[in-house]
Amino acid sequence: MTTAETARALDVDGLLAAARDKTGLNDYGDDWFVEPLSVLTSALVVEAKLSELGLDLTRRRLVASLADRLRLKQLQAEHPEILDEEVVVAAEICGLPRTGSTLLHRLLASSPEVTSTLSWETSYPLPFPDESPDAELRKKKARDRYEMFLEMAPDFGDIHTIEWDGPEEDVILLDRTFTSMSYDSFYWVPTYGLWLREFDQAPAYRDLKEWLQVLQWQSPDRDGKPWILKSPHHLTAVDTVLDTFPGCKIVMTHRSPTKAVPSYASMVGAISSQYSNDVDPKAVGPYWRDRFVTALQEYAVVRAARPDRFVDVTFQDTVSDPVGTATKVMGELGLPADREALEAYMERNQEQRHGSHTYTAEDFGLTEAGLEQDFAFYEKELSS
Repeated sequence: MTTAETARALDVDGLLAAARDKTGLNDYGDDWFVEPLSVLTSALVVEAKLSELGLDLTRRRLVASLADRLRLKQLQAEHPEILDEEVVVAAEICGLPRTGSTLLHRLLASSPEVTSTLSWETSYPLPFPDESPDAELRKKKARDRYEMFLEMAPDFGDIHTIEWDGPEEDVILLDRTFTSMSYDSFYWVPTYGLWLREFDQAPAYRDLKEWLQVLQWQSPDRDGKPWILKSPHHLTAVDTVLDTFPGCKIVMTHRSPTKAVPSYASMVGAISSQYSNDVDPKAVGPYWRDRFVTALQEYAVVRAARPDRFVDVTFQDTVSDPVGTATKVMGELGLPADREALEAYMERNQEQRHGSHTYTAEDFGLTEAGLEQDFAFYEKELSS
């Protein structure tokens, strides 16, 4: 695709109008999100080298996110009681990617005493008109979307197991704010990622709370249950997470970045190749190395100031004793652990397909020695 064609397709005013046309709605509420959307689309035009399919998928994705913003405001206007929902977040799990956080999240979320965002509802968080109480149509669309994704990226399931009806990262809700690590994971948009490091994400997290209110309002069985959430994205806004959700603790999953960073670079390469035919793996590695160095340095500052809001979990503990580790974490969160539910999840988990993928740091423009040096400050913390 030419730059001019991409620019026309991703024109911000055109996207805003397309979402209005799609929904028949006009009220976006506070338009703070236009700035991150503008930064993102500029980077997509200049840097992402989108294929024809990639551009089509991306435009559809952005218009759908804008449409959801319109529908959210409409639903809140029709049901103002949604904004009275009390959201209690017990934990945000947010170590580096590839540190055992997905397994820990799904383990903790298996407890009947807590709740979490489910994959199908992060894709389709708002009720369809005249839908059945079990939201069967939304679930079917999410299942179809999941199957299409795996057709486009057949190796992805070997890197990260997806459960269309299981717990999923709440960052997918944040995607609708256009301030999300999803975007520089799916696309080569380094200027967007650099901008995001400096942006005040408080409005995005206010939106996240509203999305959680909507999900809670739709599901009476969630009443009184604290949320267990997860995404590496939250490392970019640790202070904001803690300010937005009083009482929330950060569950920090730890693993040597010499393993975690190349593993994530491999995952990013698999995802971004859906949208561009010109992905440079040797650029992807250094970008995420630098991104995570900054994130861990900023995390350390917040942790030093608010040490009582953190719980630590090592990758080794999670994989060697998942049920025992989850039980310990629940205790540190002040929540009961249902050992039977934890063991039942592990039995299901072992039955799922878990492939393997082979890569080296050098595949992504990195070296193990270089990573050891870059993350020496963090490795020292891990060993202390």
